Amino acid sequence: MATLGTDVQTPRLAAARIGSDVGLLLAKLHAAGSVLNNKALADFGLRERSFSILTLACSGLEPTQRELADFLSLDPSQVVTLVDDLERRGLVERAQGKQDRRAKIIVSTAEGRKMHTKARASMDAAELTQLAGLSDDESQELKRLLRKALWGAAE
Repeated sequence: MATLGTDVQTPRLAAARIGSDVGLLLAKLHAAGSVLNNKALADFGLRERSFSILTLACSGLEPTQRELADFLSLDPSQVVTLVDDLERRGLVERAQGKQDRRAKIIVSTAEGRKMHTKARASMDAAELTQLAGLSDDESQELKRLLRKALWGAAE
């Protein structure tokens, strides 16, 4: 399988009708991107899922574990395991929710924010590699269209 970027050649089998199926195209883009992302995160002891939790913990949106599970399409037990690991490492903490005092929110620690800044730079570089075949405008349009397809928001 070719790596992503400008050196990608269209595989022979892409000529089949399935080569235009949105599900296949998204799955292949995600699979190839996951490899790049996990390589980019390896130096930080993170993987895509843990980075996603850390990113949302750093967002200031104060997500609950349920919201994290729903947004990331993960089983709640997976989120608990990921948060437990990040909490053990001192990168996030569970805090009392401001809107619903019974719900625990996930927030980053100062150490978590520092690590996130470094890991985010590495992830941004991986994304540039993944989308190297697209112009900056095309990359932004792809993201806009994906958000619109998922949430109906044209933003």
